[in-house]
Amino acid sequence: GKVYKGHLNTGPLVAIKRAKQGSLQGALEFKTEIELLSRVHHKNVVNLVGFCYDQGEQMLIYEYVHNGSLRATLSGKSGIWLNWSRRLNIALDAARGLAYLHELADPPIIHRDIKSDNILLDDQLNAKVADFGLSIPLSGGRDHVTTQVKGTMGYLDPEYYMTQILTEKSDVYSFGVVMLELVTGKLPIEQKMYIVREVKEALKETGNIYNLVDRTISANTVTGLKEFVGLAMRCVEDTGDKRPSMSEVVKEIERIIQASDFRAIADSTTTSTSFEGAGSDVHPYNSSSSSFGI
Repeated sequence: GKVYKGHLNTGPLVAIKRAKQGSLQGALEFKTEIELLSRVHHKNVVNLVGFCYDQGEQMLIYEYVHNGSLRATLSGKSGIWLNWSRRLNIALDAARGLAYLHELADPPIIHRDIKSDNILLDDQLNAKVADFGLSIPLSGGRDHVTTQVKGTMGYLDPEYYMTQILTEKSDVYSFGVVMLELVTGKLPIEQKMYIVREVKEALKETGNIYNLVDRTISANTVTGLKEFVGLAMRCVEDTGDKRPSMSEVVKEIERIIQASDFRAIADSTTTSTSFEGAGSDVHPYNSSSSSFGI
């Protein structure tokens, strides 16, 4: 569906997401977002203000997040420059939002589509996790669900892709890809190059990760880069049991920020395509895989 900017009679700006009429998938995502977002409240998760369901019209009304998506900012479209300290704080904010969903929401929630397009930045550049249309609650004490594979190629957990078993660690993989985006400024799949594979090869061949840093930031300012990239690579391990939990990721990023002597800002003051299918026993990002042109 489409997203509109508007304001309530009480004054606040809002974002209005209008589902495409007659779309079964849109109706399912509409219902999912209402059910999940009405139960979650965290400063790093976008706030659902209300909804409309009337005569076939389906609209979700969110708080308006002024600076748009992280992807738009990294691509230069927003006109906002992110220095290294801001990137670290954005990573921390998003990690806190995800950790809340995994460990403090009741029931826990797997987002299933974490990507830089779904991380929004407010007027203070605080990050908020958004777009819960594909999300799944882990009710009844379950730690996984078996489900049709959905998500965005480039961010999609290869273990989930190959087994159809979705866990919180699938979000951790996607978040690791976002961390690498923050370092490089690049899309996860760009000109048939896969960001995770490129970083792995650079680490293996030369160990020099400074050549990977986004050219808009000075390499001599990226204190804690080695630790940050190391954490990202743990997040993108092929198997979930080797990945950290999101609460562990939060602690590690906090440690990196403290060691780098960066203060949280104001308290913290493509070619990637959607995927839906039955999964495959072939790794989605291996160089031998030709299914997605990578």
